[in-house]
Amino acid sequence: MIRLHHCPQTRSMRSLWLLHELGVDFEVVTHGFDKSLRSDSFLEMSPAGRVPALEIDGATMFETGAITEYLCDVYADSPMGRPAGHPERRDWLMWLHFAETLSQHSAALTQQHIMLYEDSMRSPIIMKLEAARLKKCYGGIEARLAGRDYLLDGGFSAADISVGQAVYMSRHFARLTGFPALEAWYGRITARPAFQASLPREGERLLYNEPFYPAWE
Repeated sequence: MIRLHHCPQTRSMRSLWLLHELGVDFEVVTHGFDKSLRSDSFLEMSPAGRVPALEIDGATMFETGAITEYLCDVYADSPMGRPAGHPERRDWLMWLHFAETLSQHSAALTQQHIMLYEDSMRSPIIMKLEAARLKKCYGGIEARLAGRDYLLDGGFSAADISVGQAVYMSRHFARLTGFPALEAWYGRITARPAFQASLPREGERLLYNEPFYPAWE
């Protein structure tokens, strides 16, 4: 039994997307992005009170990178992973975890734009710096995608899922304009049925109610 604890539009979307790509049976428990994640029962699964939490084989996991590596090891016949000894293993790991570099900047911007409820709490300097850092990350992805359809020469993988979901979040704060290879890649991977299945369902509470949040002046 696999059960994913998930909040729409958050990092747990990576795990949801991957599970759909793997084609395995699983359940989803959807949580609000609120104080319920600090309940004793949820903290037993994820000690920082964050999603995802994944119940699998009688145990519980947290942290998207660890969940991705584990699922790709368990379902080693899937093309989503690159097992130990594979010539692309090093690059797979590197790009898989690069998603967190993007996500830390998006998280800072999410806090500034959405979680802080009074204008006096917000910092225009932080907003502009973090948006610029996202674009710096875009530049690195753009360079990697030169002459490639995906992040790895061997084809679409969980590395594309992790980075792609991080870009999904970061697009709310930094547009892809000026990064043609990144924009084409993003369009390609988000057209996949598994990505579409990981999007919020009608009626689910959204983290981002606006498609784009410009730097606050």
